[in-house]
Amino acid sequence: ATLDEHYGRHMFEVAQKLAKAIRRSELRSEGVNLYMADGSAAGQTIFHCHMHVIPRFPGDGFKINFPANYGIRPSREELDELAGQLRHTLNSNHEQMARS
Repeated sequence: ATLDEHYGRHMFEVAQKLAKAIRRSELRSEGVNLYMADGSAAGQTIFHCHMHVIPRFPGDGFKINFPANYGIRPSREELDELAGQLRHTLNSNHEQMARS
């Protein structure tokens, strides 16, 4: 799903306020994870964007499981190529928005 920038910004602002409230509350929390699923490949099972605000503490047992090969790092050349592709896309989007 494509999340409008205004709504995305608002979601993160609300999540940050909630995270601060959690830390000041009586809930056991020494940290907070913000987790957003956007798209089925990201684990989104219901077609709407939502943010999870997850209170955390040492030994809480929460984890995100990565496959065994997830830690294999790409080469510097591959990283540079990917960064170039992202820069190009970001610049193209910026130019399109400026023309609108």
